[in-house]
Amino acid sequence: MAFSMTVLPTVRIALYCILCIFSLVLLGLSAARIHYTENLSPDDPLNGGQDFYDPVVAELLATSIIVTLWSMFAVHAIYMRCDRLVIHTFGVECIALSMIWMMWLIGTAIATTFWGNLGWCHQYSACRLLSALVAIAWIGWVVLLALLGVTLAHTFANRAWVDPMHGYFYPRDSFVPAQESEYRQSRI
Repeated sequence: MAFSMTVLPTVRIALYCILCIFSLVLLGLSAARIHYTENLSPDDPLNGGQDFYDPVVAELLATSIIVTLWSMFAVHAIYMRCDRLVIHTFGVECIALSMIWMMWLIGTAIATTFWGNLGWCHQYSACRLLSALVAIAWIGWVVLLALLGVTLAHTFANRAWVDPMHGYFYPRDSFVPAQESEYRQSRI
């Protein structure tokens, strides 16, 4: 069953908003971890009290910043029905979501490899922070996967690679099968 003109944008805006919330939480957790490891007290048992940072946390921090900015851009473009620039097309959105998906997956997988089982040290706030970071990273990745799946399915089903990412004009939404959408008629 195909999405109607009003359901697809609403679902995508909701998924982008949820993704933005999880990326902001991941940003905060990553920043807290970097702050902790860059400001160790000399008597802290972690790394002998020597300051350091985890490269994977820096990668998750950068990814969460990119995802937050992209989510805000996408919500604006869908809600305001922006369609003048190439960056407002489904093709560009699919490429951007694919790149973000890969960045998020790599960071999350590496973090899980390092800190996937920290139940033995849950009495320490640093371990609880890392456990929360890994959990939020996976939940955010699942939301991103759902968003990418919905967008790719719609794009492939409607051959909408160059259509505006707001998704309001599609021939499948018409009751007359041979009729072209308003957007596609204006481009011919």
